[in-house]
Amino acid sequence: MIRTALDKLYLFAGYAAGCFLIAILVLMMGLSLGREVGFNIPAGDDFTSWCMAAMAFLGLAHTFKSGEMIRVGLLIDRFKGRKRWLFETFSLVLGLGFTGFFAWHASVMTWQSYAFNDVAGGVVAMPMWIPQLGFSGGLVILFIAMLDEFIHVVLRGNEPRYEKPPPQSDEEIVERAMQSGV
Repeated sequence: MIRTALDKLYLFAGYAAGCFLIAILVLMMGLSLGREVGFNIPAGDDFTSWCMAAMAFLGLAHTFKSGEMIRVGLLIDRFKGRKRWLFETFSLVLGLGFTGFFAWHASVMTWQSYAFNDVAGGVVAMPMWIPQLGFSGGLVILFIAMLDEFIHVVLRGNEPRYEKPPPQSDEEIVERAMQSGV
């Protein structure tokens, strides 16, 4: 039950990142075409940058859990057995520490923006905590995903779910490249 809820959380964050990507496209096209016809989107650049931050941070957990995040695989793949597990543990602890630090401080910043009624200084007086939710929420979800993997790998002794097995054939390499959009 918890596994299903966590997987849905990561998938939701990935879909939300995709929605923000579409919003960036719509805003950028609106700004570009609007210049040609004399129409302006007030604070369009601000909204685009806020969508870009939300997209980047909300997509992190889904990318991590899908095994698509850039890792230290070149180094980890050189180890086998206990050494590999120790290095994997070290990497997860280090990642968990950094992600927890950033998630905590991003959440505090968002809360303080709400508490102090911080407002954007642009054309549209947007309360800053609203666009900051994508940033801090994405980091919190990434922290949850890393904690999930830490428990799965270190405490339960399982293989990492974020690591894909090496390809067995040339066709599989091509297939993975096609699936990843490379």
